[in-house]
Amino acid sequence: MIVIFLRLLLLALVVFILYSLAKYVLNPKRKLELAQEQNQFFLLDDPGNVRKNFLLTYKGVRFEGEKYLGTTDQAFEVVSIFIWTDTPSKLQGLSLSDFTFITDKVKENYPHAAIDWKSPVREFLSKAQKP
Repeated sequence: MIVIFLRLLLLALVVFILYSLAKYVLNPKRKLELAQEQNQFFLLDDPGNVRKNFLLTYKGVRFEGEKYLGTTDQAFEVVSIFIWTDTPSKLQGLSLSDFTFITDKVKENYPHAAIDWKSPVREFLSKAQKP
């Protein structure tokens, strides 16, 4: 009887370990952190949930975007997005083309949205666009 119980307990432990491993490997936050460490672009977003902010990483900098719902000619869509970073010190080395790339990638998912940047990126973009 004890042997059968130990076998069932061992089987349950193996199933639990495999489940935990699969959950860890498939976790999108882990993919975001890995992309940030490798200085790659990664967008973590739930397009079906307007209330949930999206996270993106580009060249080792993590940005967060807040979506706002509004009306277009045909339907309710995300019409405004504010993007910021909590670590402005990591912005060193980014250029105007980098912010244009990020804006274009966000526009792929939300074509009707006006994208606004918060400080200090907003000031940088306004200076860079003035001749």
